[in-house]
Amino acid sequence: MGAGVVKSDKGRGRRRRSQPMAEINVTPFVDVMLVLLIIFMVAAPMLTVGVPVQLPKTAANALPTDQEEPLTVTLSADGALSIQNTPTPRDELIAKLRAIAAERANDRIFLRADGANPYEAVVQVMGALNAAGFSNIGLVTDVGGPTMAQQN
Repeated sequence: MGAGVVKSDKGRGRRRRSQPMAEINVTPFVDVMLVLLIIFMVAAPMLTVGVPVQLPKTAANALPTDQEEPLTVTLSADGALSIQNTPTPRDELIAKLRAIAAERANDRIFLRADGANPYEAVVQVMGALNAAGFSNIGLVTDVGGPTMAQQN
């Protein structure tokens, strides 16, 4: 491993004795740990994959996050619903959300709706979220959209 032998110069003229070196060379261990750290730092952003939707752009600021992982419902352009990344039929949405609400500490939920959806479809999903026990609904948008002053 990293142990070696150190020669001693004590007692010149006598036989030299070799003493074992009591230090461990940790440089290879540190090198391996740094390489693994870099690999995980590069790979981690690729693991957060969700349902692809075109979110509308607004000038609103982001909501503050909680300690608990945010619960997200996605309404894609074709009208399909997903809880987190799991596709969910419309008729099972409220029942599944009620079961999830019983396990969670807060009633915050995020709705990601594709901009191609009509307003009525988004409002119907919001009503289902409210019926399932989630009254704190946040609408997810992309930043960088027009402000009210820029639209005139």
